[in-house]
Amino acid sequence: MSDSIRIIDLFAGAGGLTAGFEWLSGHEFRSVWANDFNSFAANTYNQNFGDVCRSGDIVDILADPDTRIPSADVVVGGPPCQGFSLLNKKRSDDPRKKLWIPFMEVVERSGAPIFVMENVPQLLGSLEHSEIAGRAVELGFLLWAGALPAADYGVPQTRKRAIIVGCKGADPSAFFPPLRTHFDPRKKPDQISLLGGAYANTAKPWETVRDAIADLPHPRGTEIRDDPAPLNLHFGRNPTAKSRARYRAIPEQGMNRFDLQRIAPDLTPDCWIRKKSGGTDLFGRLWWDRPSFTIRTEFFKPEKGRYLHPEQHRPITHREAARFQTFPDSFEFTGTKIEIARQIGNAVPPRLAAAVARQVYAMWECVQNRNDDGCVHREQEALDYVSGKEPEYASGVAR
Repeated sequence: MSDSIRIIDLFAGAGGLTAGFEWLSGHEFRSVWANDFNSFAANTYNQNFGDVCRSGDIVDILADPDTRIPSADVVVGGPPCQGFSLLNKKRSDDPRKKLWIPFMEVVERSGAPIFVMENVPQLLGSLEHSEIAGRAVELGFLLWAGALPAADYGVPQTRKRAIIVGCKGADPSAFFPPLRTHFDPRKKPDQISLLGGAYANTAKPWETVRDAIADLPHPRGTEIRDDPAPLNLHFGRNPTAKSRARYRAIPEQGMNRFDLQRIAPDLTPDCWIRKKSGGTDLFGRLWWDRPSFTIRTEFFKPEKGRYLHPEQHRPITHREAARFQTFPDSFEFTGTKIEIARQIGNAVPPRLAAAVARQVYAMWECVQNRNDDGCVHREQEALDYVSGKEPEYASGVAR
């Protein structure tokens, strides 16, 4: 453990980033400190990675003269992204936009030569992005930023995340973006080459809903179950008779609220009928042979998105959502079912984090060598590694 690369995870949530770095990357990363405002999420983090996550407001924690930030090699984290969300376009004064400031303070106080900041794609090109870059350059970091499609890295979900990487001693642009390990099978080979971003020689088709959840039985009960994983989180809901009728009215994969209105207008809420455009994923069924849509914190409510099972007349379960996020079944969530749903929906998919972590490892080795030739050599090793040497336990959908 003394040779482990020390990481600090801020705004850590349940620990999706740390899971990717520690568990799935194939390299020796170890969390030495973490923080999240939500005590339930912090408890989950500590359950899985040791008692290193401190709950509370990071601004208050950093202002406390008794706070000691440990030395680290890498600081990772996702300052709350709601301020940049398309759902909050009019909130130009959202204070959550400024939580990159304590993030960069921890980077400075820890002495880490590398940081990875994760957020929604809307961050890129924003005023806050410019401010983050300006502060990072002041501290001596070189930067890379881009949006990574999770499905291109083995996540059975069409989620995109913005990643900003800073490094002292190496140019992150030599290491990022990671080679894409998966591709959209609907694209022809000549189209794939035009999508941007290099693909691994062993790239495989996108992971799908079927790959992730087809082995699960029908859910049972409506509460967290006293059963071993994966069945502990594989429970259902108790919908109303009208909700059940709505589910049965749109039985085919890919159907949504517009199909419900066409087939059963008497079952369609008036607000949906009045809303003529937008929201095509509301009350939508997933497809078996495509990735899921973005998993948010209320995935158990089909009126919030495309969260109906491909063929069963029900919303997806907590376990199914966790698998779409690529949390291994062995990951232990704690708290109420509402809190666990929040932890699942807010997380960075661990498999996406692992793709980032492998490039961070190559970059970290370059920084240790302090040698340009070594950097080129290490980068090629990393590319070869992702192309064909991914660890067995990190291949396929995490279990």
